[in-house]
Amino acid sequence: MSILAQSAAALAASLLTIQVASAAIAMVRCRKGAPVGTTSKSKNSLKGITIVRPLCGLEPYSQETIEASFQIDWPDYELIFCVADAQDPIVPLAQTAIDRHPHVPARLLFGMERLGPNPKLNNMAKGFRNARFDIIVFVDSNLLVAPDYLHRLTGAWRADAGMVTAPAFGDRPEGFWSLLECAMLNSYQARIQYAVDTLGSGFAQGKSLMFRRADLERGGLESLASEPAEEAAATKMMRGKARGIAVAGPPYPQLLGRRSLAQVWGRHLRWARLRRASFPVLFAPEIFSGVLPPLAAALVAAHGAGINLLAATVVFLAVWYIPEWLLTRIAGWPRSAALLPAMLLRDILLPALYFCAFFGRSVTWNGNKVDLAAAPKRRVLQRPQIIATVLSAGSARLARVSLKSFRRS
Repeated sequence: MSILAQSAAALAASLLTIQVASAAIAMVRCRKGAPVGTTSKSKNSLKGITIVRPLCGLEPYSQETIEASFQIDWPDYELIFCVADAQDPIVPLAQTAIDRHPHVPARLLFGMERLGPNPKLNNMAKGFRNARFDIIVFVDSNLLVAPDYLHRLTGAWRADAGMVTAPAFGDRPEGFWSLLECAMLNSYQARIQYAVDTLGSGFAQGKSLMFRRADLERGGLESLASEPAEEAAATKMMRGKARGIAVAGPPYPQLLGRRSLAQVWGRHLRWARLRRASFPVLFAPEIFSGVLPPLAAALVAAHGAGINLLAATVVFLAVWYIPEWLLTRIAGWPRSAALLPAMLLRDILLPALYFCAFFGRSVTWNGNKVDLAAAPKRRVLQRPQIIATVLSAGSARLARVSLKSFRRS
């Protein structure tokens, strides 16, 4: 073979090895019944925990995800639901759940604190300010937590870790485009995150973020506004403190419902632009993601070796996708006959998402336009007063959160 064919063969073999090895790692980490860590003996397992859930609008499974928050098996925890607008249609649903479960301390907080361009972080900030406990978990609204949720997070907390995170997997897809979302979230993104974590370079994922209060005080919370996405800022913050990031598993379901192609494309284009803005050096190799680059390299090598190109394509695709299919089966993730076409379409879209990420300086987040260049790179000094309406089970009171309370330590 020529030098070009040999180089192409080496590239294809390397990328195929990464694909198979990462799938094998994820099979171990994401399989049903996988160990979750030493929960009963964990120092953190004896402490109270505050769960902060930002809410914005009604989602297909809002009632189920909110109700699940009250079913967590933990001796002492509180729930803080954060809503930017008191007129949001999600408010009656959340308040009804609070009233139905008086045994779990829970509150609704309204208002926004302007820390930076990230609307979710601006919404969650008041939850952190009003948390009773020293361990705080930020949990996305569409994550379906299980009774063992806090046991799983605390069980993953290592001595060298400054925080714990956990990916989500797409569940309950309705229609092909929602299945495409599953192909993106499950055997692609979750697979990569668990593989990277196993190799010792865990990074944060915004679906679940568990911190100690001490790590977010004295400017730590403001540091989460230093990047357009809080998980990118959290990753950089922990690396700057030489602290590790523990990745818990197996992941919990993110309930999808019906999605359109435009919704799937828009969401992953937003994430690609956020990764490009926050981690440009790490984003650059993503051009090799998906099956197209290694397949092209394999065909160049096959041509140089005189191998039938159609046969080479079929064999390569089989070796590439079979581990992914096995991963979805072992992990118990959604799968059907349409999943393989969805995986193939995902890999066709990945190069387009990569190149489109370099065009455009903003993203749209829950209807909010976020300027990727607007995130403050230093600590934010402005801390405007906010009015938070606090609704607890059976009672309501108006609380003014002052600058003095913001500065407590």
